[in-house]
Amino acid sequence: MKQILQLLEENARLTTEQMAVMCNLDEEELKNKIKQLEDDGVILGYKALIDWDKTDREYVSAVIELKVAPQRDRGFDRIAEKIYNYPEVQSVHLMSGGYDLMLIIEGKTMREVAYFVAYKLAPIEDVVSTATHFVLKKYKDKGVIYKMPEKDERECVL
Repeated sequence: MKQILQLLEENARLTTEQMAVMCNLDEEELKNKIKQLEDDGVILGYKALIDWDKTDREYVSAVIELKVAPQRDRGFDRIAEKIYNYPEVQSVHLMSGGYDLMLIIEGKTMREVAYFVAYKLAPIEDVVSTATHFVLKKYKDKGVIYKMPEKDERECVL
């Protein structure tokens, strides 16, 4: 199972025929194992990792640190659920250390992100404080290195 998951995580575009050979399994057996992993909620979905900076899509990403007061009998789950249902929120993680929840959100502009924080996030009961950090550039995401533009060798070095 671990090998199947690693192969899918690395390249979900592999065919079941290719994966079966790599895992030394019959293709039908592999399909059944993948179906079981999906049914058990181990495989949650299949997504492409896109370098949006190479498109005409305008957006900003921000990492938001939240300090929250946990709920009796529910811990951080209730507040995390409330937050992850906002469409702007891409990820929510419970953290150790100086803050409780880390969010990754996207908006069309910095103003849109600021509005989300000020008018949707901060007013939530039990949110104690927020700290917003705008992502300036991605170098690596989910194990994939973003290719840097080739340097023009004709540039003059001073």
